Amino acid sequence: MALAAETKAIVGQYDYTDEDVNKGVKEFLRQMGEGLEKDGTSLSQIPTYVTAVPNGTEKGLYLAVDLGGTNFRVCSIQLNGDSTFHLTFSKVPIPKEMMVAKTSQELFAFLAKQIDVFLQTHHMADYDRHVRRRNTVSSPTGFKDEPVFRLGFTFSFPVKQVGINKGTLIRWTKGFDIPDAVGKDVCALLQVEIDKLHLPVKVAALVNDTVGTLMARSYTSPGKTGAVLGAIFGTGTNGAYLEKLANIKKPLEGEYDNSTGDMVINTEWGSFDNQLNVLPNTPWDIQVDKDSVNPGIQMFEKRVSGMFLGEIVRRTLLDMMGNEKMAFFKDENSSFNDWKSTTSIAEHSGIFKQWGLDSSIMSVAAADTTPELSTLRQELEGQLHVYSPSLEDAQAFKAVAGAVGRRAARLSAVAIGAIVLQTGQLSQAGDEPIDIGVDGSLVEHYPYFRDMIYEALRVIDGIGEEGAKRIRIGIAKDGSGVGAALIALVAAGMEKGQPVGEYVFPKPCLAKPPDRTNM
Repeated sequence: MALAAETKAIVGQYDYTDEDVNKGVKEFLRQMGEGLEKDGTSLSQIPTYVTAVPNGTEKGLYLAVDLGGTNFRVCSIQLNGDSTFHLTFSKVPIPKEMMVAKTSQELFAFLAKQIDVFLQTHHMADYDRHVRRRNTVSSPTGFKDEPVFRLGFTFSFPVKQVGINKGTLIRWTKGFDIPDAVGKDVCALLQVEIDKLHLPVKVAALVNDTVGTLMARSYTSPGKTGAVLGAIFGTGTNGAYLEKLANIKKPLEGEYDNSTGDMVINTEWGSFDNQLNVLPNTPWDIQVDKDSVNPGIQMFEKRVSGMFLGEIVRRTLLDMMGNEKMAFFKDENSSFNDWKSTTSIAEHSGIFKQWGLDSSIMSVAAADTTPELSTLRQELEGQLHVYSPSLEDAQAFKAVAGAVGRRAARLSAVAIGAIVLQTGQLSQAGDEPIDIGVDGSLVEHYPYFRDMIYEALRVIDGIGEEGAKRIRIGIAKDGSGVGAALIALVAAGMEKGQPVGEYVFPKPCLAKPPDRTNM
């Protein structure tokens, strides 16, 4: 019972109360306002120059690539014009050495090569036609009418965007660290490597994954209105929402359409409250931040995202194992173990290595409700090489992992709730749902994560029980790809010289937009 009592005390340090949630919302709103007024704030509030969301009638075939964390995705998306789409994609892991390459050229050459492989695999006819034309047409002007894929580049790192396909990297996050890329136009870096391979591709749009999620959810949303927020809760976390142009006080350098009165804002909320005014800060949070590649920044992300949750749990477990009062992952003899064996842990266990505990095991712990926690215990053996863990061991692990996961969900509700309040949607008449598109492993695979978000939303002042009922959080699967395609569509319209105001998701003249209420 000593283990249970000590575990309870540790779990208590991760408690994030209703009062904490409301303090967090107030501070989030304050920092949002600060970011709309000037640069250099915790919440960057980056203008995207996208001034409307889709209505589901958009059509066309576009490419999209997504550099968002541990994997690189290449997609082709056929928008069907009826809120549906067809997507083909490939996914490759980013080699660790590429994440900390000496030059940006190494990383972007790797990305361009993956685009080349994808086109040869899935669009060989267009690829062949392009190669033949290059071999037969000698005049530079002869390439003007050749088919070129418009590509939306989802780049999920803080960028200062100054146009629909121009943006300079502010800083790396999520374990990437390539100093010579900072301050450079990431679209240009990719286009240079694409051109070296003579690919029929133009980087037409720069898209943050949360902006893409917002666009994709609006395209497929089962209702009469589009989404107001797109959010990622996966390897990293961030959100983009539709803001009133009148609320954006800092200068807007790029070209945009002001007729809608709105603009999508990329919050970069992973850096919310870097000052730690209201964010919780346990000894294990401090350790994780100190040993990260970017200490002192992305403090919200380090308490919410899948990349860091497993590491927080691991650090907590290590301290528990080192506590002589706690017989954790060790037995004096087999009588202390309900499996009538003794618990031991291998020297090469991931528990002893930074990032050695994958956050996925937290999902296993949350899902296992069996009396003996047999599934979790098998996973502890298979993944972490903890041999014959006792029921008490598994219960302690489940409690710690659950506390870290619940805190992450309630912190997620702080961001979502603050943005819902900022939009003013709850004060408008009617009962139309306030639609929020989300993507990422936490909201998709972590059991009860969305339930815990709703639980926290209900206690937020200004939302409450009734307001939470109107908030509809839906998965925007393939959000970054489909959203990038939709913004590439906008960019293609700009290239053709369509007047500003017509190329932003034009409404059809002859066809009535589909009623998506019952879809």
